[in-house]
Amino acid sequence: MNTQPAQHRPAGLAFAYVTSLFFAWGFVTALIDPLIQAVKRVFDLTTAEAMLTASAWFIAYGVASLPAGWILSRLGYSRAIIAALGAMVLGCVLVPLATLVDVYALVLASLFIIASGVTLLQVAANPLSAALGEPRTAHLRLTFSQAFNSLGATLGPVIGSTILLTGGVFAADAVITPAARGESLRSIDFAFLAVGAFFAVVAFFLWTARRRIEAAVADRRPEQAASPLAAFRSGWAVFGGAAIFFYVGAEVTIGALLIPFISSAEGLGLPPHEAGHMVGWYYWGAAMVGRFVGSALLTRVPAGYLLSICTIVAAALALVVTQSEGATAAYAALGVGFFNSIMFPTIFSLTLERSSASASSTSGLLVFGIIGGAILPPLAGAVADAAGAVGPAFFIPFAGYLFLVAFALACARTTRLARRQAAAASD
Repeated sequence: MNTQPAQHRPAGLAFAYVTSLFFAWGFVTALIDPLIQAVKRVFDLTTAEAMLTASAWFIAYGVASLPAGWILSRLGYSRAIIAALGAMVLGCVLVPLATLVDVYALVLASLFIIASGVTLLQVAANPLSAALGEPRTAHLRLTFSQAFNSLGATLGPVIGSTILLTGGVFAADAVITPAARGESLRSIDFAFLAVGAFFAVVAFFLWTARRRIEAAVADRRPEQAASPLAAFRSGWAVFGGAAIFFYVGAEVTIGALLIPFISSAEGLGLPPHEAGHMVGWYYWGAAMVGRFVGSALLTRVPAGYLLSICTIVAAALALVVTQSEGATAAYAALGVGFFNSIMFPTIFSLTLERSSASASSTSGLLVFGIIGGAILPPLAGAVADAAGAVGPAFFIPFAGYLFLVAFALACARTTRLARRQAAAASD
């Protein structure tokens, strides 16, 4: 007879299903990078207008994060995840309807719906991954799941660029005719219907595993999320929320700018789909590698020190892009991905350690900060439009990284002070 507590019983199949969610939202989020280029050409948009694609996606984090916490507390893990996947499938189905009526604003609305589902998915899947098994191995499970998120983010631009940035208006000798536009619009439809079908399959299997999931976390039902407004009384929580804002804004801005930059004369002059492959393998892929390297380094190097190094290097690389062209600028931009890798989780954990507000309210404010991915890309697009070149737009992420340098150095300073106080107390 098995007397092991229900929440500690092996839940390998349920964990595999949950891990597939990390891959799914990483893939669809990174798909936005080639989509920006596709809609820019198909709908004849300015760079700033095309960047609204990223805005529609990331503004959902600001709008949906608090309702997501409430939904999770009401439905529990498995039903909340299934509801999230249902919203994502709905948004994917609406994309072909938006392209059928040929209205860019409806494409943005569809992306907002998908991203709202992704927000709920993240709110539920992160703690669920940690809860599916022994508490002492929670960190390993969450790290493993996050690795699949990075894998999805690596493959998203590679596969998406192949589908979205070839043929139609992107053919070598293409003239933007109704037929060429139609072919490109159908490519967008195919990409999102395929992603929606994947979400539907995952939702089905999670539905079949719902009892296993709920049994595994029977005594760990999520508490109702606290309002992030309570965190505004903590200076560190506000500082960390602003750091998340600028980090996500800088990361998303660079990811959105890379394909047009690398495919332009300023960069390497490659066809857009080849530039998209480079973004997947070298920018997002480097972030995946950096996550593993950073995890190892964090066992030996204080988080504030390592974050300081990464933010300083990222700022320097962004500045190099603004002051150079060709291979130097292109590889400097791609190299930022490696140094981005540890920033989000490190900022998150450093803020939680220092905030005087509750963990739930601090976390809510930090999640709300992800809305930076909606604000900075259009600003960078406006700079690119005004300058008539993509390179100057990298001043926007450069400014964001300067703020992150200040945050990292402040964290490193408090680490030193804590060590001195501990040493003085032991004397």
